[in-house]
Amino acid sequence: MEGRRCAGCGEAFRACPRVRDQKYCRKEECQRVRRLRWQRKKRQDDADYRDNQGRAQRTWARENGAYWQAYRSGHPDYAQANREKQRQRDHRRRAANLAKMDSIGDFSSVPSGTYLLVPRDEEKLAKMDSIMVEITLLSKE
Repeated sequence: MEGRRCAGCGEAFRACPRVRDQKYCRKEECQRVRRLRWQRKKRQDDADYRDNQGRAQRTWARENGAYWQAYRSGHPDYAQANREKQRQRDHRRRAANLAKMDSIGDFSSVPSGTYLLVPRDEEKLAKMDSIMVEITLLSKE
């Protein structure tokens, strides 16, 4: 029986002779990693499995609606850290999609001519009086 390296922890282990392609040792954490990786791959490759998992999660959420509220109440440090992370995500998202008057920069890089303006991705704009367009040069003056 040969020694192998665990794909979870990287330590050498002795494989079970009944499991031909064993890649993980018997440690609980490594078995958890094995199951998580299997589930992630299965969800990625199998549309039926993904749909079933989604339905099961939605059903659980409907039946246990107060779970997260109770969890946050019982774990205020978690709730505060989560709020901070959400603020950072919101800030990054706003900064990436923000339309500002002074963000256009120098107009000298745009040659004079006749252009066709086509509206693009309006739902990402931060201001009502702004419009994002695709500019196509039709003719040079």
